[in-house]
Amino acid sequence: MTATVFLMLGIVFLVVGADFLVRGASNLAAMVGISPLVIGLTVVAFGTSAPELAVSLHATFNDQAQIAVGNVVGSNICNVLLILGVSALVAPLVVAQQLVRLDVPIMIGVSGLVFMFSMDGSIGTSDGVVLFLGGLTYTLFLLFQSRREKNPEVQDEYAQEYGPKEFSWPKVSIEVLAFLGGMACLVIGSQLLVRGAVTIAESLGVNPLIIGLTIVAFGTSLPELATSIVASLRGERDIAVGNVVGSNIFNILVVLGVTSALAPNGIVIEPSVLAFDIPVMLGVAIMCFPICFNDNLVSRWEGLLLVVYYLAYTLYLVMKSTEHDSTVLFGSALKYVIVPLTIIGLMAITLRSRLSASRTKEL
Repeated sequence: MTATVFLMLGIVFLVVGADFLVRGASNLAAMVGISPLVIGLTVVAFGTSAPELAVSLHATFNDQAQIAVGNVVGSNICNVLLILGVSALVAPLVVAQQLVRLDVPIMIGVSGLVFMFSMDGSIGTSDGVVLFLGGLTYTLFLLFQSRREKNPEVQDEYAQEYGPKEFSWPKVSIEVLAFLGGMACLVIGSQLLVRGAVTIAESLGVNPLIIGLTIVAFGTSLPELATSIVASLRGERDIAVGNVVGSNIFNILVVLGVTSALAPNGIVIEPSVLAFDIPVMLGVAIMCFPICFNDNLVSRWEGLLLVVYYLAYTLYLVMKSTEHDSTVLFGSALKYVIVPLTIIGLMAITLRSRLSASRTKEL
């Protein structure tokens, strides 16, 4: 019972901490005249990934590296399948051209990079440094791109959310307190969440990795879930997609990069994670491309498809934790048949749609 309380309190502290962190940092940035677009692309994107970073660092330095790995891999799978899926069910999601041409391919590329780094059984310190430098490069590129953004609709959308704020020292003090309070909540929440997760795993005799891939991953993804659903309900539907894709890139490059770079001996990757979970993370990233490319829209039926896949993935993890006889067969079917056929099918639908659109224009 105590472990469950720790777990729930940890999730609450992480969600509240991320909210205060983002609000404080974005308001401070607005007060000193930083572009609303830059705030949205950097401060907010990093803020929604802050719970993953806090939990992963705490887990790594307390000899619970499997929770750290499960947290990042599980969060990325959860972001695409559950969060993007649920957001699309609320309302079809508009996909910006930059996401299709740049950010989604980057997400696929860095997911593949993690798979490559993991093939020797660990993500070492040097691998972490490479990932982190990639994160810095990506952030600098976003800043450069934001200065060239000329679309008035995009500018207005970000201006409404993160527009100029009146500068005054009392308000600055409040926002600094909000920022510091958010950081404190993240630290406390990560400690409670990891402690509760480890205790539950030990009491149930379950590998902590499973807890990391499920409960911890879902808990640390709640800020992304809240942000994307609210954005979808407000009609800011391109922000909903950008939030998921940007968060996944930050999770890999910054969260996994910093964690593995600071870990004394890097992060050990279990064979089961290399054989199944990381390929699934790569697979759902690849799946994003035809979904987003098809009419630059994530439709409700595609959202439903993503949610069904998340339920199937969760079912596999439950079967694995209970050592069900059909676990290997079910996992192989997901990895080698269902996901590849879905990607091929989505690409075929997208290609047919594009060809049909081009013929219509010619006529």
